[in-house]
Amino acid sequence: MNTQTSPSPQFYLTAPAPCPYLAGEMERKVFTHLVGPRATEMNDLLTQGGFRRSQNIAYRPACESCRACVSVRVLVNEFEISRSFRRIEAVNSDIIATVFPAQPSTEQFSLFRQYLDYRHQNGGMSDMSALDYAIMVEDSHVQTRVIEYRLRTPGDGISPQPRGELIAVALSDLMSDGLSMVYSFYNPEMEKRSLGTMMVLDHIRRAKALGLPHVYLGYWVQGSKKMGYKTRFQPQEHLMSQGWARFTPEIEG
Repeated sequence: MNTQTSPSPQFYLTAPAPCPYLAGEMERKVFTHLVGPRATEMNDLLTQGGFRRSQNIAYRPACESCRACVSVRVLVNEFEISRSFRRIEAVNSDIIATVFPAQPSTEQFSLFRQYLDYRHQNGGMSDMSALDYAIMVEDSHVQTRVIEYRLRTPGDGISPQPRGELIAVALSDLMSDGLSMVYSFYNPEMEKRSLGTMMVLDHIRRAKALGLPHVYLGYWVQGSKKMGYKTRFQPQEHLMSQGWARFTPEIEG
């Protein structure tokens, strides 16, 4: 009889580095590899436990003196679209979203570079090459797909692959209990369209159609303007020391 059990994942700890979100803080991460036949199962369990995926790595903050990073997930079945969200959907009613396998393209990379050069000139991803982008998209052992958002053009109602201008892209994982937004980017010159918000709303709608209860938005960092938008999608849960708990946003007076 073969009594050998499946190997448990090995976890590692990074060295301290300057925090990209909060000035004066140092960050550390605990991480493991998502490879092999159990990668999808492990990705589900780790995401539910506050980890995020980057390529074939699952990581979560393990900072020594700060607990500002909080995992966020939207409660899809209770989500009710607000008037402001309806306006964003109306503005973007001329967009067609198409799901593809996790394969990069030159067009995607061109938009990705435009986004980074405009929004994250000094970030850790600022020097990513076409090869780096391809690895980010393709290096996955879980159920990952790319969603392209294009402007509608004449004939798109017939073509199975719309060819209008590519204005936004989302890299997403399909999980047993929801959709996890791994990374998204968009044309930064189309600020009035609120494309980042539009993609989150699209994922909420897709998760509901699939019968999945959650959309995972990654980390919310209180005090970071970059992350402030994530608390707009209510109701939502935050992962606290006692587990997932409903978050009540502060009402500005």
